Amino acid sequence: MSYLNLNRSGYYKWLDRIGTLNQYEMNRRDLTILLHQEHKKHKSYGYHRLAAVIRKDTGWFFSDHLAHVCAKLAGIRSAAKHYHYLKPGEESIIYPNQIRGWWNASEPYEIVVSDMTELRNKGNKYEWTYILDTFNNEIIASALSPNHGDPKPYFQCLEQLKTKIKGADKSTVLHTDQGPVYSSRAFARAHQNYNIKRSMSRSGTPTDNPIIEAINGWVKTELILDFNIRHTDHFEKVIQDFITYFNNDRPAYALQYKTPVQYKNEQGFI
Repeated sequence: MSYLNLNRSGYYKWLDRIGTLNQYEMNRRDLTILLHQEHKKHKSYGYHRLAAVIRKDTGWFFSDHLAHVCAKLAGIRSAAKHYHYLKPGEESIIYPNQIRGWWNASEPYEIVVSDMTELRNKGNKYEWTYILDTFNNEIIASALSPNHGDPKPYFQCLEQLKTKIKGADKSTVLHTDQGPVYSSRAFARAHQNYNIKRSMSRSGTPTDNPIIEAINGWVKTELILDFNIRHTDHFEKVIQDFITYFNNDRPAYALQYKTPVQYKNEQGFI
C-alpha cells in the first residue's frame, strides 16, 4: 500500500465498511421512515409539525434541518393550500376593532374569536361555527347546522361561552367579522348582561382576525385529508373527535408544538 500512501490497517477497515451505513445515514433512513408513517396519517402536516410529532412520540432529538432534508428527498410535503393577502376593508360602525394586532392574551378567555366555516359531507353542506380562545388556541365552543345562513349555531356557541365565563371578574373580548348574525341586535342582546366586549374586523379583511382565519384553513385541510370528513358516515362524531384531538393531541406551532390543553396546564390554568 506504500505506493498509494495508504495505511494498511486503515485500508482494510475501509473495505469492511463498504456497503455499511454510517450513523448519519442510518439517522436519515430511520427518520425518513417515521416521516412517511406520520405523513400517511396527517397529509396536511408540513415537515415542522411532522418532526414535532415524532419527537413527542419517540423522545428522539433531531434538528428541523435534518427533517427538512429527509422530507425533501423523500418527496414528503404538506397537501394544504396557501392563501393570498387581501386589501383591508372598512371599519365596523357598530363594533370597531379593539384588538388592532394585539393578540397577547395573558390568561384564558381574555380574548376569544369566532367564525363560521363551511364543510361538506357526501354532497351536503354544513355550516360549522366555533369559538377559539386565543390564549392557547383551544376550541371552547362549537355548533353545526345543515341549513345555509342558520343563526342558531352562533347563539349556541355564545351560550357555551357565557357558561365558561360566568362569574369571571375580567371582561372577555369577543372578536368576529362583520357577519349579519354577529352584527345583529339579537346577538347583542343575548350577551348584554355578561362582561363581554365586542370587537370586529374590517370588512373583507381576514388579516384582522389572523388566528382563526389561519386555523380555519388548517382545520378544513386536516378534516378533509386526515379525518375523511367528506366521506364519513359519522359526520357529527368526527367533528367532536376532531375537537378533542385539536385541543388535546395536536401540536401547535404557536405554542412551541405543545397542545392547547398542555400549554394551558403548564401556565398554571387547569
